[in-house]
Formats: sequence, structure tokens, C-alpha cells
Amino acid sequence: MQVLTNNQSLQDALNTFRNEGKTIGFVPTMGALHEGHLTLIVEALQENDIVVCSIFVNPTQFNDPEDLKKYPRPIERDMQMLKSVGCQILFLPEVSEIYPSDLPEVNFDLYGLDLPMEGAKRPGHFKGVVQVVHRLLEIVKPDSLYMGQKDFQQYSIIALMLRQMKSKIRLVRVPIVREDDGLAMSSRNVRLSPEGRAKAPIIHKVLKEVEYYVESQPFPDSKKAKELALELLKKYGIDNIDYFEIVDGHTLQVLQSFDASNFAVACTVVVIDGVRLLDNIILFERN
Repeated sequence: MQVLTNNQSLQDALNTFRNEGKTIGFVPTMGALHEGHLTLIVEALQENDIVVCSIFVNPTQFNDPEDLKKYPRPIERDMQMLKSVGCQILFLPEVSEIYPSDLPEVNFDLYGLDLPMEGAKRPGHFKGVVQVVHRLLEIVKPDSLYMGQKDFQQYSIIALMLRQMKSKIRLVRVPIVREDDGLAMSSRNVRLSPEGRAKAPIIHKVLKEVEYYVESQPFPDSKKAKELALELLKKYGIDNIDYFEIVDGHTLQVLQSFDASNFAVACTVVVIDGVRLLDNIILFERN
């Protein structure tokens, strides 16, 4: 695996591959990798000749400077994990490579997709995400970009950005990778106590109950589906619920009726042991 730290060396390497007619897949990360990230790499490797993974802890998406300082950076472990699945290139830039002083500002109309759910809890976060992904795509120029379904709001916002750019980059949504008991994989899971870890799979269990309700009822009601979820979470001992929303998968607007959408997603964050656990389930996605 090549480890490249500056834009020019990366672009030189990728141009060589392009000239050979090879396709390039790209997986942007902030490091602290887990099996969910590796699934993105494996998917990209199956569909492309060359895969680039970037590790860059992006300062513009942190509201709290302390959170930025505390963000884990186990780079040696991350490199071993990437090598183990056959990633060909790791891009490991400094802040000055991503944000040079003469970098022009980019502005996209996010049509309010950045405001609900995670946006309400972390103002400005998604503007930082858009800024860094746009910049990384400028540098890497991949054929395909791979993002996880777990961060569904982030995926939706990047899809909107690519549409506004009229980009030819193919955006691939990779399903959530789960532990054997259903808990969505996350670097945060290690911060749970044994009791909290035992309770955390309830999130997925409740999402599956909502999915079953929607699939089994002839005329499911979106408000009843949300009420069912909140009732079950509390029944199973999860009281600290940041949000549980059933939204349109394109606009992220709360669905007043399932008839009003062809793409419905249940999104939630609950807090266990002070750890915010993010999860979602696609209820339906119709053509």
C-alpha cells in the first residue's frame, strides 16, 4: 500500500493509473477505522481497479475544539487494517494540503438538509463535511465515491452536492455493518460500559419493529410508527433519545404520510452511557 501525504504525489500516481485505463474508487474517512469502514474499502475494491482511502480529521466539522483534540488517531492500526483488505493507496494529508490559504470558498444550497436531526445538534457540522468532501473530490477525482448508510444524513447531503456540481462521480451507498447482535458498528461503541453495551442492540431491534409495522399494515401511519418506536425504546429502558424521525430519504423532511414519499427512512440517535449512538433503517425505497 502506498502512503501519500501531499496532493501532487497522489495526483501523479492516480494519473498514471488513469492513463492505463484503470478506474478509481474513493473512501474518505477520519480514521479510527472499524469493520464498517473496511466494508466500504472491500466494496470499492470489487468495483474498481484502484482504491484510495483518505484519513483526514477535518477541523471544519467540529463545533468544539476540545472534541477535535480528543478525536482518536490510531494511524498505525488504521494502516494495518487497510493493508489487510488490499487497499492500494492511503492519502494522509496535512491540513495545509486540504485547506491552503488561497483556497476559494465553496457554497452549495443544502435546501435545509443540514438543519434537522444531526444538524440541529451540531450546527455548521454539515457545511464542514461538504467543504472537505468537495475538496477531497477535487484532489482525487475518483470514478466512484463510497459512503456508509449509517451516516444517512451525510450521504444525502453529499448526493445533493454532487447533483448541484453536475458531477459524473458515482455515489455508492453501502449498507450498515452490524455486530452479531445488531448494533451498528462504530468507533464509539468501545466507550460503552458492559451494561450499556448489552442495552445498545435494542436500537436495531426497535428499528426492525418499525419496519415490520410498516410492511405488515395495509395502511401504515407514519406518526403511529414513530409513536411505536418511542414507546418501545422507553419500554426497553432507553430514556435518553436525541431524536427518532421518519423522513423522506431525498429531502430529509419528516413524513406526515407514507403515501407522500417513495423513499422512507427511520433515523435515530439515542444516548447510552453518555455516548451518542446513531442508526437508521430504510423502510422502503421504490422506483
